[in-house]
Amino acid sequence: MDDTTRMPAVFLGHGTPMNALERNRYTEAWRRIGASMPRPRAILSVSAHWYVNATAVTAMPRPKTIHDFFGFPQALFDMQYPAPGLPGLAEEVADVVHPEYVGADHDSWGLDHGTWSVLVHAFPDADIPVVQLSINAQKPPDYHLELGARLAKLRERGVLVLGSGNVVHNLRAIDWHSPDAGTDWARRFDEHARQVMTERPGDAASLVTHRDYAMSAPTPEHFLPLLYVAGFAAAAGQVPGIPVDGYAFGSLSMACYTVGCADTGEAGSLSGTAPLGSDAPPEDSNI
Repeated sequence: MDDTTRMPAVFLGHGTPMNALERNRYTEAWRRIGASMPRPRAILSVSAHWYVNATAVTAMPRPKTIHDFFGFPQALFDMQYPAPGLPGLAEEVADVVHPEYVGADHDSWGLDHGTWSVLVHAFPDADIPVVQLSINAQKPPDYHLELGARLAKLRERGVLVLGSGNVVHNLRAIDWHSPDAGTDWARRFDEHARQVMTERPGDAASLVTHRDYAMSAPTPEHFLPLLYVAGFAAAAGQVPGIPVDGYAFGSLSMACYTVGCADTGEAGSLSGTAPLGSDAPPEDSNI
C-alpha cells in the first residue's frame, strides 16, 4: 500500500455533546477531515469516555449507541449512530500491540459519545465499521504513547485511528459566560502541546510535567487520546497538522490534530478562536 492509500490518524477535540447537534466551525472541520481521506475499512476509536482498569477492544457485530451524559436536550438522547462493528479487528489490534494484552469486549460497551458525537459529522452515513479501544487507567503516559505507535501498523490495513478527547478539559473551571474563551493557564498548556505535537510528537508524554497540566487535565482521560495520535505520528514519521483550534468556556481546548490527512493543515514530514455555538450546555451536565 503506498503513501496515498495509507489511512491517517486524527485527534478531535470533541468539546460538549451539543456538538453532535450543532453546525459550527469545529463540526465543519470534522466534516472536511472525513471527506479528505479515502474510505476507511474500519475506524478504531480511542475515546476519553471508555476509561477503565484494562485495555480492551469492542468485539460485537452491532455496537450500541451509548448516551453517557445527563442534563442535555432530549434530541441528544434520541440520536443513534448505528455503525456496524468489526469483531475481527479485535484480533488485528491484539496482533499489532503484542506483547501488550488487549481483551475482547463482546457485550459490555459500544459507541460512547466521545466517538459518535464526532463521527456523526465526519462520517454521517454510519456505514463504516467502528471499534473502540479502551483507555487503561492503570497505565502511565508512556504506555499510551507506545500503544499509539504500535497502532500505526493498522494504517496499512485500511484502519483509521481516531483519538477523541480534549487537550484541555477542566469541568470545575468552566465559565458558562465565556463560550469562546480560554484562561491563561489553558492557553499556555494548549500552546505548549501544539509546539510538542508539531515538532517532536514522540515526546508528547512529557506534557504531563508541564506546570499547567494539573489544571488543564485534573483527570487524565480526555488528555490521553492525544498520546495515541502522537505515538502514531512518531511511528509514521509525520508531523501532525492542525485543521482547527480554539477554546470553549474558559477551560476546554478544541484543538484537533491530523496525521496523514490531505488539505487539513498538514505540517509535513519529520525528516526535515471562535464560538462553539449558541447553545451552552447546562451546568449539571456530564461532558
